[in-house]
Amino acid sequence: MNKGPVLMRLMMFTVMISSMSALMFNIVLPQISQEFGMTLAQTSWLTTAYTLIYAFGTVTYGKLADRFQLKTLITFGLTLFAAGSLVGLVSHTFWLALAGRCMQSAGAAALPALALLIPVRYFSPEQRGSAVSMTAVGLALGGALGPVVAAIISSVADWRWLFLPSLLILVLLPVFRRNLANEPKGPASKFDWLGGALLAASISAILLAVTKLEWTYGITGAISLLLFVARVRSVKPEEAFIQPRLFRNKPYTILLALIFLVGCIITSLYFMTPILLSNVYHLESGQIGFALVPAAIVSAIVGRQGGKLADRKGSSYVFTVAACSLIAFFLLLSIFVGIPPLWISLFLILGNVGQSFVQISMSSAVSRTLSKEQAGVGMGLFSMMNFISQGLAASIYGILASQSSSVNWNPLNSHPEGYAFSNLYLVLALLLVVILIFYRVRFGKAQAVLVPAAVAAK
Repeated sequence: MNKGPVLMRLMMFTVMISSMSALMFNIVLPQISQEFGMTLAQTSWLTTAYTLIYAFGTVTYGKLADRFQLKTLITFGLTLFAAGSLVGLVSHTFWLALAGRCMQSAGAAALPALALLIPVRYFSPEQRGSAVSMTAVGLALGGALGPVVAAIISSVADWRWLFLPSLLILVLLPVFRRNLANEPKGPASKFDWLGGALLAASISAILLAVTKLEWTYGITGAISLLLFVARVRSVKPEEAFIQPRLFRNKPYTILLALIFLVGCIITSLYFMTPILLSNVYHLESGQIGFALVPAAIVSAIVGRQGGKLADRKGSSYVFTVAACSLIAFFLLLSIFVGIPPLWISLFLILGNVGQSFVQISMSSAVSRTLSKEQAGVGMGLFSMMNFISQGLAASIYGILASQSSSVNWNPLNSHPEGYAFSNLYLVLALLLVVILIFYRVRFGKAQAVLVPAAVAAK
């Protein structure tokens, strides 16, 4: 019996809970700041630390998946995630709550890589799109439920109870262990802890350089990255944290760069939209949360269709649909920013569906460029690049959101209060047009991203 469909349904619920956990604390940061007498910048480390650990952890688990059974990694990850939830639930100081969040992130980081590896190991290439789409559904559901659940819990109980829903993830662990196969272990090569530490240092410093706008972090990140490259080249290829030959796989490298660029663009969906609804439409937090829910629900419903399309017509077709949907979304916002917010909520459906389809198409395409030996670290690196792009883009958008503009680049827009947003959305639409043209030229046919394992492994 093929356990793949069962595992992906489990992964869908697991990712949903993890996604909820990642988002819920954003709305209670002012409350936490007031309780501990700290600045908002200090308490925001509950989110920043989660992102930093999550970004590095995804590629680490991907690397470990080449040596250890998925059953072992999912057990460790979910147990650590639940333990962090328990620590946060009973925390009486900010630092204990932060420790709980860090433990949560270190455990939850197992999910992106494993959610992409299960389709690779349990599904044929022709079925992976549909399998990956279940993860996208879980993310969409988590995105829809996270703010609503957080608002309900924080209105009737202390903010620490936001850690409670994450403990439910332990219920799924026995079912995972029952359905995951006992795979043979990979070669017992040394784990390059020094290489991993240098990569973690470079990622953290680069993200901090952007979020804090301090050049010393940027220099530290650049030096750490150079040392990481030197380390990778100095050890045996099979022992390197990331094997250099992975980047000689040209289709994979190009897709990695594309997911970074597209990730930066689609981050505006969940970062800039609430700011737009607050600054231009002056909506309250609760109203903003409910304005985002319809698009997330539709995205969860339609997400499965994106996976089926990827299997039937190829990842190139789905990426084209996704890009066109996002381009339409950004153009509509650029033109009509300032009209009643109900329309913005409806426009968001195009954006959220496009975002889900992008993740499905890119995940499916990347999985086909990797050999079995490179699948673990390759998919982990793919997830890491996605999260790094989100962290960097969020910082850039944060700077742009504080700016106003008296210049209007879109002659079809007639709302002066929204000129800054209109200009930004117009630029993002044009960038997506360029990316779509490049993608169609480079991967015009679905078969263009299929790379035989023998070639990819060279």
